[in-house]
Amino acid sequence: MNPKKMQKLKKKVRHAPLSERKTSYIERMTAYYHQFNDYPSIKILISNVLLADKMLAAGDLPQQMPLLQLPDDSQDQIFQKLNTRYPAGDATGDKIWNALSDALPKLDHDLRSFRDYLETHYGMWAYTPAPFVSDLAKFVGNRAVLEVMAGNGYISKGLRDAHKTVYATDSQAWTVENETGRHPLTAIEALSATDAWQKYQDQVGVVVMSWSPDGLPLDWDLLQAIRATDKDVDFVVLGEPHGATGSEDFWNHAHLLENKESRDLNRHYTQIDLVQDHVYLVK
Repeated sequence: MNPKKMQKLKKKVRHAPLSERKTSYIERMTAYYHQFNDYPSIKILISNVLLADKMLAAGDLPQQMPLLQLPDDSQDQIFQKLNTRYPAGDATGDKIWNALSDALPKLDHDLRSFRDYLETHYGMWAYTPAPFVSDLAKFVGNRAVLEVMAGNGYISKGLRDAHKTVYATDSQAWTVENETGRHPLTAIEALSATDAWQKYQDQVGVVVMSWSPDGLPLDWDLLQAIRATDKDVDFVVLGEPHGATGSEDFWNHAHLLENKESRDLNRHYTQIDLVQDHVYLVK
């Protein structure tokens, strides 16, 4: 959509009635799905959100997700389609045009807010699709895995379902303020990242850390602990350097490996919103 047009339309969202803003996220996405039924490039984005929610609600890992961003020409697509169906000035066509144009900035906002929905509803910070976990399982091979900061255990569950030996750990401090943290998908041992490393360092060949809390030095503490023991392990990190995850000390001192293995791990771990997180192999 043209940025100027989108900016004008977004102003309308700020004045939406309170009752409208309280409508549940999935109810709104379902309504969008029907409202934009005739526009495949828009509908496919909504379909992906609804499918992911359905899979997560069933306790399964979700599918790989495209970038949840409306096509730049969304408004033009709507205009062109309506123009073929209704003559200029037709009241019905004008009504549909106004309704769809009004809905576009709200839909854009909700697509960009999908990660917020995942965090509050499922306790999932890093969008973790099943194909990525399958790639990770291949990378792991016959080695045992230590997952630190496992949250609700999406990665650990996927690896355990793939018959891998996994020590899933999390300090669980965050569960005091987040109800979703009290409903893990798999067994999680209450250990901080460094305590987990000290306990399991002799038993694992891979350490996985996903979305270390923004601004806290927990990731840097762990990296120093791993380096101090000089163990031959692969350290797999999911996050956004100098962005939404982790500490500046970690990203400033981490040695990020670029090789075939790191590229393979990113094949199905793709950007879904403005956060540019990736999978890194760290030394």
